[in-house]
Amino acid sequence: MNAAASTAVGLSRPDGYRRNTPIPMRFLRADASRIFRQGPFQIRRMRCGLVLGPKADPAFGSLSVIDHGRLGVGTLVAMHEHINDEILSYLWRGTMIHEDSSGHRVALSPNRLMMMNAGRSFWHEESVPETPVEMLQIFIRPQEADLDGTVQFFDRPAPISDSQWHLLGGPEDSDAPLKIRQQVRVYDAHLASGQALSLPPTGNLSPWLYLMDGTIRIGDQLLVKGDATTDLDAALPSIHAESDATLVLFLVDRTARATRDGTISGG
Repeated sequence: MNAAASTAVGLSRPDGYRRNTPIPMRFLRADASRIFRQGPFQIRRMRCGLVLGPKADPAFGSLSVIDHGRLGVGTLVAMHEHINDEILSYLWRGTMIHEDSSGHRVALSPNRLMMMNAGRSFWHEESVPETPVEMLQIFIRPQEADLDGTVQFFDRPAPISDSQWHLLGGPEDSDAPLKIRQQVRVYDAHLASGQALSLPPTGNLSPWLYLMDGTIRIGDQLLVKGDATTDLDAALPSIHAESDATLVLFLVDRTARATRDGTISGG
């Protein structure tokens, strides 16, 4: 999905910090975003790297863009091309019909997710004929340009509400059900109000946490729907759900090579 929208950053240095003192956590706030609308189609675009400040690379390593979309009934995103984008379609509610240049016509839903590895060329179209959709379209810079274009689908068990992390996507040599041609791992979790959850082991990967829905407390900070956070200096604290919440977590090797030739991810 394409949109000309930008995201501002909610970042501040606490009083009393010296220039060389690490800031424990960084935040990207939903209410600092600009929203793009066209008829029944609305997205809020986040440039993931701006969690580190307005002068940072707009990508967080290879994690480049997240579009939080709301697609009303009748939405049609007509057939269009992507080049060198790794695109994860994460549906949170509703059903969307996907068609592509490989000949697929598939109904996507919270229980059927999709990974498009665009490579040198991949065309797709999305439509919403019956039930409104809320989703993330996640754009990642691949390690190399002009690989073969392909698409993957993942049928997950339902419902997923056990307050645990579930691995959705990961590198080609990982055990993730959806393969990403990059050193990025993607998880989600659903917490009931009052529950707490720690991050999975991160190793040398940097966390980037997005709140898809609900309200959580992490450290002394309250996050609401559409907020994101990271910490490059220490592990993120445990997450406490102030209401029922859905979390999407990215673990990113920020040192991995990546091409900037992508239609969306390269920007």
